[in-house]
Formats: sequence, structure tokens, C-alpha cells
Amino acid sequence: MIIFYKIFGGLTSGARFTLKRAVLLSLFLMLLVSGCAPSTSSVRYGGSAKEDENSGNTVQRYQEQDTVQAPSQLVNLNEEEDTELEDYVPPVNKIKIEQVLAQYDTLKKHRFNDPARSNLLDKVFMQIVKWYDTPYKYGGTSTRGIDCSAFTQSVYKDAFEIPILRSAREQYTMGEEIEEMSDLEPGDLVFFNTRRRVRPGHVGIYIGDNLFAHASSKLGVTVSSLEDNYYSKRYMGARRIFDLTTGQRTGE
Repeated sequence: MIIFYKIFGGLTSGARFTLKRAVLLSLFLMLLVSGCAPSTSSVRYGGSAKEDENSGNTVQRYQEQDTVQAPSQLVNLNEEEDTELEDYVPPVNKIKIEQVLAQYDTLKKHRFNDPARSNLLDKVFMQIVKWYDTPYKYGGTSTRGIDCSAFTQSVYKDAFEIPILRSAREQYTMGEEIEEMSDLEPGDLVFFNTRRRVRPGHVGIYIGDNLFAHASSKLGVTVSSLEDNYYSKRYMGARRIFDLTTGQRTGE
């Protein structure tokens, strides 16, 4: 109410209702009713695709929801109601794009040398390279700024042609659970407890050798190691929505 009075103070005393105050009123009401992404940038469990206004890129907000029951760790709170943990320290030696491409070469030679599987691997790494170093933006869906779940959603859409849900906590209900970290395969979604109340608060895409690509709030789209102390402490689990080794969607 204090914020409302500061913005709209004077209206009850006869002040003229200007266009600026009309815009502020609209924004204020949007904040009141508006869930790593705000619900105003996605259509939850229904709706249509929306094009990002800052670019020609479109990240679909799909209607489909996986029928898999939400894991017991899932906390059903809006992300914007929570705050991010502050103890993350960026690594001294950030993983460079050359290291990412070296990992791609290794996978291509030893794990995905079949043409069909190799093509899918190509598409995943093309998306990672495309987005690499894109700034982080909460609720963002374009190359001007993107958040973690929009990044994973975009990669799945463009690499696999699979619609996945918009937020990290929604994506955590999809596909098959991977119980052991040793069973992770490239393309699996990995989840982390990085917020005070909302779990999971962060999501990325595993690319092998304990590496995962993600949109970091500190570094933008980057590649990090699951062995990093921050992420190893907060690792919650993984979901396999698409199996790169078989070329099949899972959990349907």
C-alpha cells in the first residue's frame, strides 16, 4: 500500500490522471497478479506461443504437461517470491568454448558415431554454442538475455523438437528420474537447489564428463562442472526427457 500511495499519491486529492500514471498503474497490477521465470513470460498449462518482443526469436510456451507425478522434493512456490542463495563464487578459470567443443569431439568419436545419434548431438552442441555467453535475464527468452529454464526449453525445442514446460520446477516433473549421477547421459536435465524456498531453483543440460550447460545468473550462458563445490552441494537430481543414445523420448 505504501508503494501504491507513492506511485498514485494525489489522485484522491484531485490531481490529473496522467498517461504516465496510467502506465504505472498497469505495471503495478501486473506485478500483483504475476512463476528460475515469471508467469507473465509463460503460459502455464494452457495458452499459446508468444514471441519475445526484443527479437525475432520465439520460445514456445506449450500446453502439454507430462503426466509423471512431481517428485517429493518439489516445492510448489512461485520463483519470484523467493530469493537466490548468495554464496556462489564464480570459478577462477571459466570453462571456455574451446573446451566445450573438445568435449563434443570426444563424444562424437567415442559415444555417438552412429549417423542418426551424431546428428542429434550436433544439434545440441550447436544450440549451446549459439547461446554461449548470452547474458542472464530473469524471464528473458532471447539472445539479449535468457534465464535457465528458457535456455533448456529452447535447446529442447530446437535440437529435439520437443516441447517442455517453462520453469525449472515444472521441468523437474517431466521425463524419467535418473537416480545416480553416474548414469547421466548427454541431454539429461540436471537440477539444483539454489534458492531459499523454491526447489529446484536452477536447471541445466548435461553434456558429459561431469559438465553441464546452463544460464547462470552470474555468468550468463556457460558450461560448469558438477564437481564444482557450489553445484555438487546443491545437486538435486536429473530427468531424462529424451534419450540421445536411443533417439527416443522417454517418460511418455
